[in-house]
Amino acid sequence: MRRPSELLLRFTRAERWVHRTTAALMLICLATAACLYVPPLAELVGRRRLVVTVHVWCGLALPVPLLLGLASRALRADVSRLSRFTDADWAWLRAARTRAAERRAGKFNAGQKLYAQWTLGSMLVILGTGLLMWLTHLAPPAWRTGATFVHDWLAAAIAVVVAGHIRMALRDREARRGMRTGLVDRRWAEREHPEWERSAG
Repeated sequence: MRRPSELLLRFTRAERWVHRTTAALMLICLATAACLYVPPLAELVGRRRLVVTVHVWCGLALPVPLLLGLASRALRADVSRLSRFTDADWAWLRAARTRAAERRAGKFNAGQKLYAQWTLGSMLVILGTGLLMWLTHLAPPAWRTGATFVHDWLAAAIAVVVAGHIRMALRDREARRGMRTGLVDRRWAEREHPEWERSAG
């Protein structure tokens, strides 16, 4: 049994709720997209109209958890951390490139920041292109064709990146515990996020 002093609060309840809800919506969008575009899955599932409806509404809801979560001071602070690179982040990228063991990192390392920024950007693009495809009166046919192309290929890229994210999470039990309970072991924080561990007290 760990003593309370050995644990650090990494994520509040609001932050965990935003992560879980966004992840659930994203996975539903990817699963329904697969059912729409992969013929064997489309035949297995059927009910195309229902699948399209679920896909559209989950896609429209994607930004909602983050927007609601911004009411949380802790989430706003993390958004600020994720949105800017520091000297430690550039050092982390150099260390990752050379496979150095020691990598300086704050609460989030450079890889996590890049993933978060890419996810937010791709979410906005996928939402915008989806709206052009869904609301056909908003744009001429040429725009809708371009939107369909971007939407489909970006969805494939998102699937690959999300799979990589899940793979990384499966390799780090303590990081998963932090997202599940909000608490992490101080020794893990000292090893993986030393600058944050020191500032966390």
